[in-house]
Amino acid sequence: MKVTLTVIALMALILGAVSSQSPSEARLQAQLRRLFPSATAFSQKEGSPPHFKAYEGSVGAGRKMLTGFAFWTTELEPLERGYDGPIKILAGVDTTGTLTGIIVVDHREPYGYFSIDPEQFAEQFVNKSIRDA
Repeated sequence: MKVTLTVIALMALILGAVSSQSPSEARLQAQLRRLFPSATAFSQKEGSPPHFKAYEGSVGAGRKMLTGFAFWTTELEPLERGYDGPIKILAGVDTTGTLTGIIVVDHREPYGYFSIDPEQFAEQFVNKSIRDA
């Protein structure tokens, strides 16, 4: 009986450790899903410049289709800064070169006369082509 309970407890610990995500990983997954709501899977960050890939379709059946890319703007242009430091933005672009959206994740801009609402600011970029000047 004691051995059975020990085995069950160990299995629960192992399964919990394997299936759990860190809070930051869960937050990133939620942000990626905001940029690509119909995506069924995302890659780990890879490549140069660093980016995530968004896929649609059945992952298990091997029929997933690349639908876009997401990237941190601070990793593309690390010297681009706001008034009081970098503005961390996660941007999504589909395979046709159209922005699926941006998320202002972190900034230290002072609030006042020139302040912007991050959500309202981000909305203006949805469905814009990267070819637009």
